[in-house]
Amino acid sequence: MANNLLLLFFLLFSGTIQLGSTLPEQLNQVNSNSILVALLDSHYTELAELVEKALLLSTLEQAVYTRNLTIFAPLNEALERDLDAEFKRFLLEPGNIKFLQTLLFHHILPIKLTQGSWPTEPTESTRHSALSNDHVVFSCSFTSNNSRSTNKYVSAAKVVHPDSIVRPDGIIHGIEKVLIPESVEHAFNNRRSLRSISAVKPEGAPEIDPRTHKLLSKKKANSVPIDARAHSKLSVYKAMAPATSLAPAPGPGGPHHHFEGERQVKDFIQSLLHYGGYNEMADILVNLTNLATEMGKLISEGYVLTVLAPSDEAMAKLTTEQLSEPGAPEQIIYYHIVPEYQTEESMYNAVRRFGKVAYDTLHVPHKILAKEADGSVKFGDGEDAAYLFDPDIYTDGRISVQGIDGVLIPPEEKKKELKIANSKC
Repeated sequence: MANNLLLLFFLLFSGTIQLGSTLPEQLNQVNSNSILVALLDSHYTELAELVEKALLLSTLEQAVYTRNLTIFAPLNEALERDLDAEFKRFLLEPGNIKFLQTLLFHHILPIKLTQGSWPTEPTESTRHSALSNDHVVFSCSFTSNNSRSTNKYVSAAKVVHPDSIVRPDGIIHGIEKVLIPESVEHAFNNRRSLRSISAVKPEGAPEIDPRTHKLLSKKKANSVPIDARAHSKLSVYKAMAPATSLAPAPGPGGPHHHFEGERQVKDFIQSLLHYGGYNEMADILVNLTNLATEMGKLISEGYVLTVLAPSDEAMAKLTTEQLSEPGAPEQIIYYHIVPEYQTEESMYNAVRRFGKVAYDTLHVPHKILAKEADGSVKFGDGEDAAYLFDPDIYTDGRISVQGIDGVLIPPEEKKKELKIANSKC
């Protein structure tokens, strides 16, 4: 009896250790389409740098696992030129990191609020709690006496780019100046004994064209706001669906399609052939499947794709059983296509910052897990892992092709192959 109790205790204890060792693996990965990845890769570079200096990345990673976020991102000029130099030095002092964190948390709400969440009448306002435990006020004002269109404000800052970046777990709105909580401003004024100095200059920040990152003239800034999103609102998965009710919406080029998808797909396949070592991948796209045509249609509709192309040496390791099943070549290639535009630099920066990043694929619902290894990006684990070793074979802003040294197999497919092998034995 005593031996049985000891054995039971040992099994429970070892199981607890294994569970504890697997939890960090799940929590350390962030999705590639996360709002945090989008912020770090966006044109709000000054805010992204402050988030890293304040050591908030891990805290915000944990936050997006449990809730959606709304981030108010000041324009770069608001942090570079319009923030008092003495106040900025105060924030960046090592002993004042808590004040910097409080200021940044004041720009983040633990809920996803689109531009439709603002009041529609100047007499109305709403209050929302930020991660700093302070409140921000949503309000609006008419653009002119004869117009019903409104300017949106969060506290005293004008929202110049509403819905600037939208992701499943959050949203970013561009604002003209920094939001400063009273606790931080009081700490600054008391610390420096400069009660008469305001932390922020009264002049408003200039607006930026998100497509060119250049300053807009006052005439253009007061005109129709620019939509920084260049892709279709319909998801890429619905655009691939054959049903007529799910036909994709026209891309940003309109019904005449400024994006010549078929030509761009032909260009990248030609690039694979000229680059050398990727003939098998090109052959599957053109001859064994109709994936090249499908990709061309997606690009024409305004979508973007990243292709992880296995080399000929890697493709040669595929067995006849893996390719003989109906639809097998298509599923393999779908698992190597990411419905985002990623370059070698953006992928490496993401895995370097977050440790592990999960990329969606066209082989729904499977994802590719990437991490940093040996100064490169490693996809997958174990024997079927692949390294990115031929970066940016083709990049045109719509299609990105990255060469890898292995064929990636979804985890479920690996289990099926293992069962088949065991049954044969």
